[in-house]
Amino acid sequence: MKIGLVLEGGAMRGMFTAGVLDILMEHNIDFDGAAGVSAGAVFGCNFKSKQKGRAIRYNIRFSKDKRYCSVRSLIKTGDLYGAQFCYDEIPNRLDKMDYKAYRENPMDFYAVCTDVQTGKAVYPNLKSLEGNGMRWLRASASLPGVSRPVKIGDGEYLDGGLADSIPLEFMQKQGFEKNVIVLTRPEGYVKKQDGGTRFMTRFVRNYPNLVRTMLDRHIMYNDELEYVREEEKKGRVFVIRPEEALPVKKTEHNPKKLRIAYNIGRKTMLDQLEELKAFLKE
Repeated sequence: MKIGLVLEGGAMRGMFTAGVLDILMEHNIDFDGAAGVSAGAVFGCNFKSKQKGRAIRYNIRFSKDKRYCSVRSLIKTGDLYGAQFCYDEIPNRLDKMDYKAYRENPMDFYAVCTDVQTGKAVYPNLKSLEGNGMRWLRASASLPGVSRPVKIGDGEYLDGGLADSIPLEFMQKQGFEKNVIVLTRPEGYVKKQDGGTRFMTRFVRNYPNLVRTMLDRHIMYNDELEYVREEEKKGRVFVIRPEEALPVKKTEHNPKKLRIAYNIGRKTMLDQLEELKAFLKE
């Protein structure tokens, strides 16, 4: 039986996910495959390379660095999160990604992205982060309005959460019969369409399919949450989520708050560790 791991996005709420994943690594819990969305992809890739602590380390180190995330970066480069700094300078020089360990780990790792032309999700399996691997990670976490579409081959891509925020059904279709899901919102959360979404569609008005996907995202997200609940009742998934809303903003610059969210993830996973082990053994 193949066991999968599904990692929701949520920008800096992903520090919760980083804490969960570090506990899993500390207890040598592995999976046959994983699907990461947005922050779930860019932080979750460290699980495949087995670099415990890396995600929280570099996020705290560069949380106030304007090259990492700032309005200045947006004005200067077109990306709120500086593409060259985040996907080249950090992984290749400042806090190195272990490309060899990542490549040699047989676990599948899918980075969910949204095709701007079709408005539909794509799921590249990143066997390696060399070549276009880092570009796929960047695309998965590139929000419209504050990021440029990422060109890969003949296509252009943006944040995977626009089209598939919780890719459980995708993983099941790939043959992963049991899945562990890490969510960054508490139980009972309901997504609503807000004015920010409508405003952001102005920046992608040349992509009508993408605009429709963005306007319907809250419906898709709530439907996926309901599907997760149904599968949880059937015993097919194990869900890890914070008990209450995390004390971080999407673009959190306060290192203390980032550490708090990370520690909440660690504690939440530790509290559920024995239950998770039982689920995996069933």
